[in-house]
This record gives sequence, structure tokens and C-alpha cells, in this order.
Amino acid sequence: MNLIQFVISIVLFAVLGFGIGFIINMVLKTTWLPTILTVIVIAATLIVKQIAPGPFDIAILAVGIIGVVTSGWTIQTLRKKGYRMF
Repeated sequence: MNLIQFVISIVLFAVLGFGIGFIINMVLKTTWLPTILTVIVIAATLIVKQIAPGPFDIAILAVGIIGVVTSGWTIQTLRKKGYRMF
């Protein structure tokens, strides 16, 4: 994998993980459901397709999961500060 592709993938997965997790948290009014779903979907996909991820793949997926966890933390903080829409 090219270094530029790797850096762009890291940023893309972090932003996508945060955005999708944030929207799911807002719609379903949960905090950690997107994190659990993300881990389950990634694990199930790798098991069913029998794919052994390389180090670059693991790094990119880990950053995506960090983005989803960050969205849960953000929603939780907004709720504690009194934003009722979340």
C-alpha cells in the first residue's frame, strides 16, 4: 500500500466512523451501540470471508473503531451538558 493511500484511508475511516456512529447515536438514542455493532460487523466479515488482515488493514480498521468510540464519547458529553436532542 502506498503511503498516501494509507494516510488518506486513516483520515477517511476516522471521519466515517465518527459520522456514522454519531448519526446512529442520535437516531437510536444509544451511546455505545454503534461501537458494539462496528466490532461485530468487522469480526464477522473477516471470519466469513476468511481474510487475514495485514498490519495496514488492522491500523485502518482500528482508527475507524476509534472514530466510532469518539462519537459515543461526544454524544455522552453532550447529554451530560444538557443537550436533550442527543
